Amino acid sequence: DLYVYSSGSVAAQKLLFGYSDEGDITHLFNGYFDTLVGAKREAQSYRNIAEQLGQPPAAILFLSDIHQELDAAEEAGFRTLQLVRGDRDPASHHPQVQRFDDIHPEQIPA
Repeated sequence: DLYVYSSGSVAAQKLLFGYSDEGDITHLFNGYFDTLVGAKREAQSYRNIAEQLGQPPAAILFLSDIHQELDAAEEAGFRTLQLVRGDRDPASHHPQVQRFDDIHPEQIPA
């Protein structure tokens, strides 16, 4: 399953993904979360998401380009992966990839 967690409202997310450069890609997502579940840099927000999904946090892989968000997700028990453009983020301890093709969830420790 694939979900979006954004600081933009759910309605704004649906508009963004409904009119992407590739057309309407909203069908690729199982659901959307916004800051109604909490701030993206607070661990409780990720616990709230796991609870709403009915999944243990360790079963969820969270992707972000912001290591502080990944820190919060990791604190909540999520597996994490940082998306980087260009050089690696030296301030981050999270596994990092530059391309979606490089994502292999089975290789990311729980």
